[in-house]
Amino acid sequence: MGEKVVAGGFALSDRQRYRRKLQQCLAGLARLLAERRFDRPRNLMGLEIELNLTGSDGLPRMMNAQVLERIASHDFQTELGMFNLEVNIVPHRLGGRVLDQLAEELRAGLGYADRKAREVGAGIVMIGILPTLAQEDLVSANLSDVDRYTMLNEQILAARGEEFTLDIDGAERLTCTSASIAPEAACTSVQLHLQVTPARFADVWNASQAVAAVQVAVGANSPFLFGKELWPESRPPLFQQATDTRPPELQAQGVRPRTWFGERWVDSAYDLFEENLRYFPALLPICDDAEDPLRILDGGGVPALRELILHNGTVYRWNRPVYSVVDGVPHLRVENRVLPAGPTVTDVIANAAFFYGLVRALADESRPVWTRLPFSAAAENFDTACRHGIGARLLWPRPGRAGGVARVPVVDLVREELLPLAAAGLDAWNVEPADRDRYLGVIGERCERRANGATWQSATYHRALAAGLERDAALAAMTRRYRELMHLGEPVHTWPVGFPGPR
Repeated sequence: MGEKVVAGGFALSDRQRYRRKLQQCLAGLARLLAERRFDRPRNLMGLEIELNLTGSDGLPRMMNAQVLERIASHDFQTELGMFNLEVNIVPHRLGGRVLDQLAEELRAGLGYADRKAREVGAGIVMIGILPTLAQEDLVSANLSDVDRYTMLNEQILAARGEEFTLDIDGAERLTCTSASIAPEAACTSVQLHLQVTPARFADVWNASQAVAAVQVAVGANSPFLFGKELWPESRPPLFQQATDTRPPELQAQGVRPRTWFGERWVDSAYDLFEENLRYFPALLPICDDAEDPLRILDGGGVPALRELILHNGTVYRWNRPVYSVVDGVPHLRVENRVLPAGPTVTDVIANAAFFYGLVRALADESRPVWTRLPFSAAAENFDTACRHGIGARLLWPRPGRAGGVARVPVVDLVREELLPLAAAGLDAWNVEPADRDRYLGVIGERCERRANGATWQSATYHRALAAGLERDAALAAMTRRYRELMHLGEPVHTWPVGFPGPR
């Protein structure tokens, strides 16, 4: 898109020109919203999963190009690190047996990809952070050989002006530096998409923000990084620190990070796109000179708004607004990005069922939760959930309590209040009761047993240490066992704690 970008970077005038084009795009979006040009409700959802490649020893394999060549499917794409892949499931209409259908498609696709990866001595692992990654694995030389990753790395590093500092204090403390954004590649997630009308967008986004902490607590699956045991869900702090364009002085001034929970409930999708332009300088100021969005609108057409989409993709909200044009018709989506990958297909679909059902029910409420929960409490909850996982106690509206909220164990909140809401939401989507009960039952069992991917990883790792394995060997043994159980497919709350022993 636009003019060629040379290795030396962008000209001084590029950012000013790009800023002007972004304002034109934003004005175009405002007109599309005002003229009600968006797609009608279609109840469409989508799913993306980021994956890891490991060998039979449990260690990462930097060979996504070779694996993708063998897979030879447009459903699988590169991701940031050479040990990463991403699988995209085509959009489905929410309703009927969609959850079982998604599970079958995922099992078939991941099984095929794993067989192809094994041809070159690798295998597929769905996990939030691969426990066997070492600091020397996450360097710029191991970024995928794709121009946009190279450019993004250069521009984020140039904006920061110094090495990135990683500092996460959990069960243990990790402190180190990185000369590139490569540590971001350790963060492998599930992205859930929901197409919505403009009138519905704010309610769905606000509901997604309100429940993000609950999703993280129940689905945590990322307790290890660089040999250290950190938080049950260590991806969010790692992602924020690995992409932080702010040196310490700007952090001290309160400048917003590009990986951002947000700071307020919104009234429309426009609010989020406008904030992105107002708060965040362009990282990749590449202009599409062929498109004048306002002129296209004057002629009755629909602009692609490529600059707006590109800029939006470099602001890493945990619930991101998405604008897209399909078959000449624009639509909006909420992209939910809070969940780690894995552990199994069943767990992924259970997490998805919980999200889609819960968001539908909360968005339909006459007195929505975001009118009763301060945004600051939702942001605090998100941090608490990352730090404490399924043992977290979250702030939630409670009549008669000071401030209208009280701290509640997340397992009690889910079982007593949120699972019934999620069930009602899936009913509203016309999802079959068998699918509803099967997958929401997985969430209920996790809460009953207080068990998820993070608790299993930690327990199995400590069992290996107690058996006499050294730290690295224990992490490798745990990862091999995780990979084995992941492919067997039973949900993680049923997994036995243990390891196969040294090899």
